[in-house]
Amino acid sequence: MLPFILRRLLTAIPTLLVVVTLSFFLMRVAPGGPFDLEQPLEAKVMANLRRIYQLDQPLYTQYLTYLGALLRGDFGPSFYFRDFTIAELFRQGLPVSMRLGASALLLALAIGGPLGVLAAFRQNQGADYAVMGFATAGITIPNFVVAPVLQIVFGLTLAWLPVAGWNDGAVRNTILPIVTLALPQIAVIARMTRASMIETLRANHIRTLRAQGLPATTIALHALRGAALPVVSYLGPAAAALLTGSVVVENIFAIPGIGRYFVEGALNRDYTLVMGTVVVVAIFVLAFNLVVDLIYALLDPRVRLG
Repeated sequence: MLPFILRRLLTAIPTLLVVVTLSFFLMRVAPGGPFDLEQPLEAKVMANLRRIYQLDQPLYTQYLTYLGALLRGDFGPSFYFRDFTIAELFRQGLPVSMRLGASALLLALAIGGPLGVLAAFRQNQGADYAVMGFATAGITIPNFVVAPVLQIVFGLTLAWLPVAGWNDGAVRNTILPIVTLALPQIAVIARMTRASMIETLRANHIRTLRAQGLPATTIALHALRGAALPVVSYLGPAAAALLTGSVVVENIFAIPGIGRYFVEGALNRDYTLVMGTVVVVAIFVLAFNLVVDLIYALLDPRVRLG
């Protein structure tokens, strides 16, 4: 297993380099700059700012300088949040986004998995239709619709939960954003679990277990190991997307995560902020895909990592 992990880490380096390179040059090619304002700055002030942030150098020199800083773990200063570096912004926002994302993913697995199993055992019955109806609604209704509805119902009408704010991570403040993030994932996991369970329940070894008269719970546990493989494969990109925060949810609920930094950085041409966010997301995607491959090998003995 260790050689496999080392190989994956080595292949992740060129992948990360390609992501950084494409993002760097696409950001610089896009029209506008970090110091372009509605009322243009004086030419001398603009020249000084470009010199301070090394934007007056050739593009390839800026690229090599950024790569060198990135190798040292330095994401550079923020062009928009002038008093902060990108690392300082991430130290503040990343734990918040990771807490929300991890909670949403655990909730999605705890609810979506059992719903999918229930629908598979009750195929073409009322429970199956109800689960699939809920899953279809959860996939099709976007977060920016679900979030205001939850705020109106549970925050304004019933006055059970706050409609926005972080409040140092108080449980009451995290419930609505976690549910909003989890609902689409619950729907996807339920559909994938149902489809995979139906296929697995028709396998020969499951038929043998049924012929031996084993209870339904035992059969479900045996079938779930094989049925979980597609869900595990999906969890890699899903976990990376959730753990790095949701732009829409964090903005609607006024949560100080890193999702809002990506939007503000793109709108204000904050090159280093956008690049830092892209690098963090790419690292999470690569890391979680590696974890998924390891879990896949544990669930399916036919998979060999050597």
